[in-house]
Amino acid sequence: MMEFTPERELDAYREMLKIRRFEEKAGQLYGMGFIGGFCHLYIGQEAVVVGMQMAIDEGDQTITTYRDHGHMLAAGMDPKGVMAELAGRRGGYSKGKGGSMHMFSLEKNFYGGHGIVGASAPLGSGLAFANKYRGNDRVCLTYFGDGAANQGQVYESFNMAKLWDLPVIYVIENNKYGMGTSIERSSATTDFSQRGASFDIPGEQVDGMDVRAVKDAGDRAVKRAREGGGPFILEMLTYRYRGHSMSDPAKYRTREEVQKMREHSDPIEQVKKRIVADGIASDDELKAIDKEMKAIAAGAAEFAQADAEPDAAELYTDILR
Repeated sequence: MMEFTPERELDAYREMLKIRRFEEKAGQLYGMGFIGGFCHLYIGQEAVVVGMQMAIDEGDQTITTYRDHGHMLAAGMDPKGVMAELAGRRGGYSKGKGGSMHMFSLEKNFYGGHGIVGASAPLGSGLAFANKYRGNDRVCLTYFGDGAANQGQVYESFNMAKLWDLPVIYVIENNKYGMGTSIERSSATTDFSQRGASFDIPGEQVDGMDVRAVKDAGDRAVKRAREGGGPFILEMLTYRYRGHSMSDPAKYRTREEVQKMREHSDPIEQVKKRIVADGIASDDELKAIDKEMKAIAAGAAEFAQADAEPDAAELYTDILR
């Protein structure tokens, strides 16, 4: 494993905590009825996107599915704009018209947020095709989940990606449940890192709860893709603490199962323990960081709640006629 410096540890702690506090606040606003529609929280999976973001360069692209708020924040998008979009307000990244699953930032090279299961695979492969066509040395991170890994369009994308040796990394976030169905019940083979074998696409299973392991695997996969090695699959073994979406009571798993993951594998607590043990920062300094992240989440909520709804005329903008 490549060196994970003290600065990296602190950066990872800050970024993962920002996502955790933001998502907790989003859950609160949803419970209050201020956020409507679909809302899929990223709580528990923070190490995946933070570690992968550390592995790419400015100009590289990210595309994902609907559990996407963490990806937006990790890409550097403004929490206020993200929360405003969740609330359907005009200050949101899609002017309040896209909601939780559909917001973008060309400035941050973040291409969504897509509500169709598995849609990120062909779209991300298309972004990678454009990179190769332009010869611009860019790499596209294409995220989707274990449930989406059984979609046909994913395999069509694998075929074309290998055929043209596209600079794409498929990051499969395996949180063990596709909606409410465990992978053992829905998938004939559960090692998703090998799903590209018939296309000669290599893959690797990664501890998606350890940000160091994620960055290490990400560094190697990104380097390979950038040097013309073609597509690669990273299966991130991770876990979501909340339901599939805010409307999911998650009765398909035991409370003990969730608690065990929280106590023994929490990605933020792992980093926190290392920081304290290695003397990188004190408990008081870490509490100050947590306070700062809570303030960012609260500020985003306040901005969203004070922001105006889109004008009715916005219904007729940004559409294909």
